[in-house]
Amino acid sequence: MGLLLRNLKQRAILCEEDQQAVLDLPVVIKALSANDYVIREGEDVDCCEVLVSGFAFRQLLTGDGQRQILAIHIPGDALDFQNLFLDVADHSVQMLTAGPVAFVPRAAIQRLFHKRSRFAQAVFINVLVDAAIFREWVLNLGRRDARSRMAHIICEFMLRCEMMQFNDPDNRDLPMTQEQLADATGLSAVHANRVLRDLASENLIQPHRGHISIPDWRKLRAIADFNERYLHLSQQTLSNDI
Repeated sequence: MGLLLRNLKQRAILCEEDQQAVLDLPVVIKALSANDYVIREGEDVDCCEVLVSGFAFRQLLTGDGQRQILAIHIPGDALDFQNLFLDVADHSVQMLTAGPVAFVPRAAIQRLFHKRSRFAQAVFINVLVDAAIFREWVLNLGRRDARSRMAHIICEFMLRCEMMQFNDPDNRDLPMTQEQLADATGLSAVHANRVLRDLASENLIQPHRGHISIPDWRKLRAIADFNERYLHLSQQTLSNDI
């Protein structure tokens, strides 16, 4: 809950009582393996999950089983605020890597949402930022070339991890396989492999055994057409009306 609180405090100013209420939420911790499902499309929703460590991703499948990855999640992310008031999951969340996940009863989150306005504000902003990320991913898939798509995914992931201080800026985890990167960028695995090799040959990225370094951040973000505005990293509001 400390990680969730850290995330929410980036979105709204929470008083001490609000913060303690978040820390006091009932929770069950489950250790999940890579590829385990946190949420399955079509399941009834009775919990809100928080990623404690490791990484996860949202996905949808076509009728013939082709996967589209919709978002990547890092520790501290709430994985199911989007279903806080929806009863059935319309997409799946799956683990990228092994890690513990905190399962919080949805009813407890709903009670806190109705009781504490600043908590509700933080949750609402969190969902709005998720929507902003989805919009950027639609643009990435629909209008950028393969090289820019791949660079954009890498820029977003690295910046979010850096802001949460989860990675050494000079040697960052990149837990996605080439197949997963392909599913996130709408490319074939062969095409994704070629794009990654091209970026590496230009010394824009230096991948090595699950880690990646970025020798020239400015050049990579220029190729990616990357502007972090959509991440709303500095969003913190205080309204006299709340």
